[in-house]
Amino acid sequence: MKKITMNPNFLKNKTSIFATLALLSVTSLSAQTFTDFQYKGNDKIYNDNPLKSDEFYSPILQGCYPDPSITKKGEDYYLVNSSFSMFPGVPIFTSKDLVNWKQVGHVLDRPSQLKVEKGGVSHGIYAPDIKYNKFNDTFYMITTQIAGGVGNMVVKTKDPAKGWSEVQKLNFDGIDPAIFFDDDGKAYIVHNDAPPKGTEQYQGHRVIKMWDYDLEKDQVIAGSDKIIVNGGVDLSQKPIWIEGPHIYKYKGKYYLMCAEGGTGGNHSEVIFMADSMKGPFVPAKNNPILTQRYFPRDRKEKVDWAGHADLVEGPNGEWYGVFLAIRPNVNNRVTKGRETFILPVDWSGTYPVFQNGLVPMKPKLKMPEGVQNQNGQNGFFPNGNFTYSDKLTDKNLDFRWIAMRGPRESFITVTKTGVKVNPMETNIKALAPISSLFHRLQHEDFETSVTLDYKPKSEKELSGISLYQSETFNYVFGITKKDKDFYIVLERTEKGSSKLIASEKISFGKTIKFQAVGEKDNISFNYSLDGKNFKNLGGKVSGDILSTDVAGGFTGSLIGLYSTSSNDIVPN
Repeated sequence: MKKITMNPNFLKNKTSIFATLALLSVTSLSAQTFTDFQYKGNDKIYNDNPLKSDEFYSPILQGCYPDPSITKKGEDYYLVNSSFSMFPGVPIFTSKDLVNWKQVGHVLDRPSQLKVEKGGVSHGIYAPDIKYNKFNDTFYMITTQIAGGVGNMVVKTKDPAKGWSEVQKLNFDGIDPAIFFDDDGKAYIVHNDAPPKGTEQYQGHRVIKMWDYDLEKDQVIAGSDKIIVNGGVDLSQKPIWIEGPHIYKYKGKYYLMCAEGGTGGNHSEVIFMADSMKGPFVPAKNNPILTQRYFPRDRKEKVDWAGHADLVEGPNGEWYGVFLAIRPNVNNRVTKGRETFILPVDWSGTYPVFQNGLVPMKPKLKMPEGVQNQNGQNGFFPNGNFTYSDKLTDKNLDFRWIAMRGPRESFITVTKTGVKVNPMETNIKALAPISSLFHRLQHEDFETSVTLDYKPKSEKELSGISLYQSETFNYVFGITKKDKDFYIVLERTEKGSSKLIASEKISFGKTIKFQAVGEKDNISFNYSLDGKNFKNLGGKVSGDILSTDVAGGFTGSLIGLYSTSSNDIVPN
């Protein structure tokens, strides 16, 4: 894989150098500054289910925050998610009560850690696992990086908010590794793998494998691998995609919890128990312990695809599980992606069971005793229908702003008037870093807008907003030039094929305001030349291409503040 062509000595946290290089490379291009970004959600489910003082919403992280993993040190909880080819990678959140969450950064924030420059949007980082080891006071994040020849890997830190180590590659195949520290200080790794060569019985047949782990060398011990689950709960039923394993020790017993059924409509969570670390692991008779697959397709306020979970003991001694699930829109589209949900877990019996995890899920949960919901206040993430406003003038941009396949510092400069996005010679369809700042789509019904100070100098320049599901499925709504005239354009890209929906010649002064409004499964793209009165371009367009069931892959949709010097949209 071709690497970013920069002196490697510059790559470690030299964000100011990235910004300087970006500025030097675009001095001949038009200045363009985004400011006054606003995002507002207005979903029916939240309007119909207002919170009482002792309630909170699940999902706790709305939008594309899949594959949650959680750990605990003292009173502090830390949670991470998959990030695929988003950059920086692996968002990390902290909480003291499992209700109020604050993002403290990203685990993989340097090009030396994240090799996704040429990866598709659904390549990169899969299923991170975070665990705290009390014996050496160290946090470990272990994951699979499907890009750049990295494979399975681990990084570690003493403080999750203050940066993580360089990548240590791990010597085994498969995906979804997780680490476990036993009471005697020994460490083990479990992961999904293919069955031994020649023993695969059906498509989707996988195994869970375990290795001893050398904490001094940060490497699995060669020859220590052992298959602890073959196929799933019941191999005779041909279960598919046993994956996402985690090990827990509770009351002297060892528990192995895994996802089963694939991350779609048949997704579930299953549990096994053993008397010793090496097994045998016996499945619970009441598996699955979490799923939404048994209910009518057209049920109200539907939550689906539930699975890929992790367990933690809560501040009140009660157990909780975080997991992914989706909330389809009115047309059963999955535009927001897989989100992070939470449920209390009943461990009064031999095996743990998610409370109300086997009935249609509700949008609200009872607050743990003594907790106050700080929804969106004091730096905590908002839930429900909320408004997020950002003038884009803070030199330390909010952590929710991400890039694709490369550091955002390589194409942005934060000024007193907003964020200057310096256009790269790649456009939105490139399998390469692109000059676009992204914010996750977090609602079915939404309104988002941003003000742009920009005048393109040629037809190769374009700046505006994008609704981005992937490099092959997206909308671009921006301003460009044709001959001596300025044009607003709207383009739809589906399966990599682009079509101009509409274009309009305009005459304007210094700034233009772009707006996208989502309602049910339709989107309206509007613009304003005076900052107040909006004009629609292209009518209502379908949100179908922003959905996983149409576009494929594993991500949710993103809202992009996008610029390019390789525009190929030609106005009529």
